[in-house]
Amino acid sequence: MTNRSPIAITGMGAISAIGQDVAANLNSLQQSKHGIGPITHLETFHRDRLLVGEISMNNAALYDRLGIPRTEAYTRSTLLALVAAKEAIDAAGIDLGSPLRTGIISAITVGGMDATEQYYDDYLDSDTHRHFIPTHPCGYSTEQLADYFGINGFVTTISTACSSAANAIMLGARMIKAGLLDQAIVGGTDCLSKFTINGFNSLMIYTDGHCRPFDENRNGLNLGEAAAFIVLESPKLVEERKKQPIAYLTGYGNANDAYHQTASSDDGEGAYLAMKQALEIAGLTAEDIDYVNAHGTATPNNDFAEGHALLRIFGSMDNLPDFSSTKAFTGHTLAAAGAIEAIFSVLALQHQLVFPNLNFSQPITSLGIVPQTNLKSKRISHVLSNSFGFGGNCSALIFSKADD
Repeated sequence: MTNRSPIAITGMGAISAIGQDVAANLNSLQQSKHGIGPITHLETFHRDRLLVGEISMNNAALYDRLGIPRTEAYTRSTLLALVAAKEAIDAAGIDLGSPLRTGIISAITVGGMDATEQYYDDYLDSDTHRHFIPTHPCGYSTEQLADYFGINGFVTTISTACSSAANAIMLGARMIKAGLLDQAIVGGTDCLSKFTINGFNSLMIYTDGHCRPFDENRNGLNLGEAAAFIVLESPKLVEERKKQPIAYLTGYGNANDAYHQTASSDDGEGAYLAMKQALEIAGLTAEDIDYVNAHGTATPNNDFAEGHALLRIFGSMDNLPDFSSTKAFTGHTLAAAGAIEAIFSVLALQHQLVFPNLNFSQPITSLGIVPQTNLKSKRISHVLSNSFGFGGNCSALIFSKADD
């Protein structure tokens, strides 16, 4: 490894519109099977007008899967997070009852809004749903995760819009490197809500069809819901446990172009600086990157800015490695995006695959860059994964192949 002390990834868990565990997500990616369709869980004006990446399980089924009484106050985002985090913990085989310093860092943007918008009008008239009132703040979800798994160490919540989960992963890695944690469960979750659908639609960046990342005729995103978590461990701990990592987190970077509340600068300054920092921390050069899992929201501004940033990092179109956005599979999952795409990046390393950029037909005229549109097998050692959020909050992660 180029990084002298890479952070080991020993487990991962995911639930999204294309699968209810990691294996199912991989199968959908390999089969080019997207999860974008009509809204079914929400009663909204947009039910028959907009498409979303919706998880088929309803809340009752999630309660039952987790063995939680349906009378308890858990929002959909938290239920999804519990499913994904449990899979990651089980896969890593870590002992949460040990004296090791364990942290849980969860990202979320919608908080308990799905319950608030459903029950708000009832709160003053009836006490039936008042136990959901404390679930509204974003941090409450993480506290419930910690309580469910019995984690009493470091517990915190990250909410930096669409880069939230990437920043949660980065914080976990930095705390392990600083000697403050031995292991960390890091990731993010967000469910669909009327609040977020209405919000993105009001910004006029929600497409009336299927999103088309990096296409000249892209006209907006599809929102999705998901949860994804990975387990990070210190090099010393994996050696003591004799645990074979499934991949390494070798680089990470965060920057802000301070350009606009909801738009990236045209030259992608924040994205460029985040990728540059991630490469420096990993001890890699741009030429070492074999695949880029792009943020690629299919909005006019994001794809233009990210494309410029990629060309700045890699020097020219000829030097640009294979890249694709997987948001046409899952929808844009907001706070969960950095984590679900981190898992897709690890899957790319494990199976030596570049996943396709769906719905692409024509390059952006001023950029000329063309994403990978079919499933491709190739030698992959390092994957760069981008996550860019409102407020200019740009983050980049680099994942590297575990030794065979």
